[in-house]
Amino acid sequence: MAQSLFSDPGRVPLAARMRPQALADVVGQQHVVGDGTPLAALLAGGPGASVILWGPPGTGKTTLARLIAAGRGAAFRELSAVSATIKDVRGVIEAARTDQELHGRTTVLFIDEVHRFSKTQQDALLPAVENGWVTLVGATTENPSFAVIPALLSRSILVPLRSLENADLGVVVDRAITDPRGLGGAVTVEPDARDLLIRMAGGDARRALTLLEVAAGEGDHVTLPAVENAVQLAAPRYDRAGDRHYDVTSALIKSIRGSDPDAALHYLAIMIAAGEDPRFITRRLVILASEDIGLADHTSLLMATAAHEAVSFIGLPEAMYPMAHAVIHMALAPKSNSVKRAIGAALDDVRSGRTGPVPPALRDASTKGARMEGAGQGYRYPHDSADGVVAQQYAPDVVSDRVYYEPGSHGAEARAAEAAARLRRIVRGHSD
Repeated sequence: MAQSLFSDPGRVPLAARMRPQALADVVGQQHVVGDGTPLAALLAGGPGASVILWGPPGTGKTTLARLIAAGRGAAFRELSAVSATIKDVRGVIEAARTDQELHGRTTVLFIDEVHRFSKTQQDALLPAVENGWVTLVGATTENPSFAVIPALLSRSILVPLRSLENADLGVVVDRAITDPRGLGGAVTVEPDARDLLIRMAGGDARRALTLLEVAAGEGDHVTLPAVENAVQLAAPRYDRAGDRHYDVTSALIKSIRGSDPDAALHYLAIMIAAGEDPRFITRRLVILASEDIGLADHTSLLMATAAHEAVSFIGLPEAMYPMAHAVIHMALAPKSNSVKRAIGAALDDVRSGRTGPVPPALRDASTKGARMEGAGQGYRYPHDSADGVVAQQYAPDVVSDRVYYEPGSHGAEARAAEAAARLRRIVRGHSD
């Protein structure tokens, strides 16, 4: 029976035992490790450069970091951004600097979930990267453009990784079944059980091996029910950079847009329970507040922004309350996409070349030369009018009659529609 293989709680997990020891063992990701790619050169011990590995869980980020260190004959040091402090970072950097100066040995510093480092913590890495004291390899499931500071990005090779295809996962599973480091041929897996295991892994090699290990713990013949049971025992999958991530995020946004607070709370709960970064959730809420609610309820933007600020100094689990507060408020709020349509129409004009010189009366008149060119001449100061608004051309000639903002009729925007129409009549000098 295979039970003995897994009864020892101190045994190294199957996924760790099966970690590739050489580049030839890496499954998938040929778009970044194939011949001629910058990462392939680095793996082969070529000139050093720091690397940001961006991709879903279980796609080989830690493995690639270790292979980079092996290829360069470098020491491998690992930190998790979840628990590491600036003191920890500086300690590793100082040790690496000493090792380089005394023994000529380089260090690969692998930081898992680097997106969880604050700006200050990421800034602390810059001198070491800039001076070559360490080769930084950062792993992130978040878009580095938002999660990693520009100064660090500009000094690194960005390597996007993909979820593994089912065929790739099949190779991973079959290898684990037969390899002496894995199950060593001690178990057999029924074809339909193997297929379900691969499907449920969702492109995540680590999850595939975890499911296999749990299922194999029930006996030396893995059946479909054993895999189904393993799926229930293993942590539910929520790939923060994969399809499930985007599906749930989309459902949250569409439920708020559709004014269903209960559905919205359900999807919010999924994201919280799965460990989603609360800052990602609240960033989406801030965007939605202007894109789908706008001036129909201007307090929604304030509410979403407040929730975003709250998660930064409260953190989970308590931050779920202001997030739920904002989600309910926004789902119940009247909706309008007029802000989105307005800026979209304005951008369309600008990008198509439909613009022109700023009217002379509006130009900066702070210098004598500008005033000699007519800047500021004829400008009417609105505060000199009893109404606080005067007839005056503000837009360039080519778009002087364009209407970008077209208010809706819901919530506070109904009043905004009346104000916008009245102000346009005065500003544009229309008597009707």
